[in-house]
Amino acid sequence: MPAARDETGEGSPMLTRMGMGISAACERYFPDAFVFALAAVLVVLSGGLLLGEAPLKLVSEFGHGFWVLVPFTMQMALVIIGGFVVASSPPFTRLIRLLAGIPQTPRVAVAFVALFSMLAALLSWGLSLVFTGLLVREVTQRVRGIDYRAIGAAAYLGLGSIWALGLSSSAALLQATRSAIPAALLPVTGVIPLSQTIFLWQSLLLAAILVALSVAVAYFSCPSPAQAKTAEAMGVRFEPLTVAVEPPRTPAEKLEASPVLGVTMALLMLLFLGLEVTSKGPVAATDLNNFNFAFLALGLLFHRQPRSFLRAVEKAVPATTGVLIQFPFYAGVFGLISNTAIAPWLADLFTRMTTPGTFPLAVAVYSALLGMLVPSGGGKWIVEAPYIMAAANNLHVHLGWTVQIYNAAEALPNLVNPFWMLPLMGILNVKARDLAGYSILQLLFHVPVVLFLCWLFTQTLSYVPPTPLEM
Repeated sequence: MPAARDETGEGSPMLTRMGMGISAACERYFPDAFVFALAAVLVVLSGGLLLGEAPLKLVSEFGHGFWVLVPFTMQMALVIIGGFVVASSPPFTRLIRLLAGIPQTPRVAVAFVALFSMLAALLSWGLSLVFTGLLVREVTQRVRGIDYRAIGAAAYLGLGSIWALGLSSSAALLQATRSAIPAALLPVTGVIPLSQTIFLWQSLLLAAILVALSVAVAYFSCPSPAQAKTAEAMGVRFEPLTVAVEPPRTPAEKLEASPVLGVTMALLMLLFLGLEVTSKGPVAATDLNNFNFAFLALGLLFHRQPRSFLRAVEKAVPATTGVLIQFPFYAGVFGLISNTAIAPWLADLFTRMTTPGTFPLAVAVYSALLGMLVPSGGGKWIVEAPYIMAAANNLHVHLGWTVQIYNAAEALPNLVNPFWMLPLMGILNVKARDLAGYSILQLLFHVPVVLFLCWLFTQTLSYVPPTPLEM
């Protein structure tokens, strides 16, 4: 399929080679993210010893904190499962096929996928990965000459740019859910409603700017068909993700295939959510529990048959492995930090080294750098929150916006860290190094914009003290 050179543009071969080289080095020298979680425990333990804490006290706080995040761990696992279940349902499959027919050229296709990846990520990062991964599979079979690396990286932009500014933000949802906030953190932060985090106009504007920027970069960096490395050239072959279902034969199989139970349960769950919105309002009702409740209800409604729903859940569960095993260790780190001399020392350090003007930049840079080693939005927030939010209180910086500074910066290392690419890589049959080149190109544009806007919007917000008893 020939195309004019000025229509499709030239790629960025230098940045692509750089990204592939960095990814190859990461695959060779960077261990699994779980190793970093273990290392974090030992580093924090060593820090406590250097500050004079008794060794047995540190061990005790680690053990007592280990299970603090069990409810939150389950909640975050359900974010992944709910997103996958909805995205792989028959209505969404039909929607993907419909959307795949819209773009007609490689450049438009890459920008189109980037846009939908980010819009879906504002609703659910789990939905975004699966939805856009399946969309890429369909688009690349319809539009000839698409660089598979460029469109694969575009599909990852939701999680690599703005997911934490949306409704599945781990930090924002945790802070809005009183039962999810560890007892030691509650007096420091209070309960922060979503109206003071992701629904701030500053946060919404930041997200809109990053969406526009990312789509533009994706559009103009797409290589021409002559330069493109297509899925065929990479040896990628698509196997069907769905399994053929045999017609029900026994009474038990007929019950499993009946839509009555699934649809009835979905309607019951949606009715409950309607009551929640009516009694609390749409913003107050959007906590982490209701968010997951809604996705499970939609999954049951869209799949209709219980066995279809369960099959989708089975396919989603492997993607939750990192969350299930890593979060308890992050909870142990939280116990080590929040209940020892480490938290006040770090809070005092942030307070002494920053001013209200430089604090947002310090938090953003620190969170982004730490995110390279600890690739977990929820777990890492639990580690950072005790001292960052204490410093925000000392400097009188808006607490909700401090959460959003963390959220915006937290997404930056995702553009080069392969941990969160894993579900998408499985759907697209690629390696991290195949996506990293174009992700790094996006990162070069995102860093200065995120840092500047985090600093600028801090000046527009006033400090409000924490209110622990707010529901």
